[in-house]
Amino acid sequence: MSPPCILTIEDDAAIRRGIVDALRFAGYDVIEAGDGTRGAEMAIKRSYDLLLLDLVLPGKSGLEILDEVRTYRPTQPVIILTARGDENDRVEGLKRGADDYVVKPFSVKEILARVEAVLRRSPARPRDIDSVSVVDGVADFARREVRFDDGDRVELSEKEAELLRYLAINPGRAIDRDELLAHVWRISPRGVSTRTIDMHIVRLREKLRDSGSDPQTLLTVHGKGYMFAESETDK
Repeated sequence: MSPPCILTIEDDAAIRRGIVDALRFAGYDVIEAGDGTRGAEMAIKRSYDLLLLDLVLPGKSGLEILDEVRTYRPTQPVIILTARGDENDRVEGLKRGADDYVVKPFSVKEILARVEAVLRRSPARPRDIDSVSVVDGVADFARREVRFDDGDRVELSEKEAELLRYLAINPGRAIDRDELLAHVWRISPRGVSTRTIDMHIVRLREKLRDSGSDPQTLLTVHGKGYMFAESETDK
């Protein structure tokens, strides 16, 4: 099992290096950004378990990034980093959905304790997978293909593979279209047509040999969204 990954967005190179070194020494994986523009992109597109977010950044501010994270990843754990005396910023960050805050200057022990505490009370991120069993075959996400027991192979597009993987790492849970837009397409669901998701599901069912009146792998949950059917071994 891979260690938790921490995204650290901090423009002060010395502070960022201290945080990154401490986290890595404690056994965490770390990805980092030194400005708000790059940080915002990573916060939405990269996979990680917790975000350490400085509020005062060049480019996009920490509060702007926090708003985007809460739009696209509403359950993502976030700890904000603030300067001593910036009480209004801390309060505003907590109001906008931050899980905790750390005041600069801080000790290594304090930030590690805060990270551990937030991760402990946060839901575990679903495990990633390289492949998954489907009707009469296996979907291989690294190769972006479906291999059937009869020897046939069908290629998946990048987005088809991402969509199937996201559904498969959440088996037995109905996932609505807004969540799929946010996590697979990485766009805000506000005011966006979800027809593209439905069309991708149709094409995936055809490629998985799961189309027809009674699909067995990709299920439609009326009024809620789509669900990857749990196998008997998953229950």
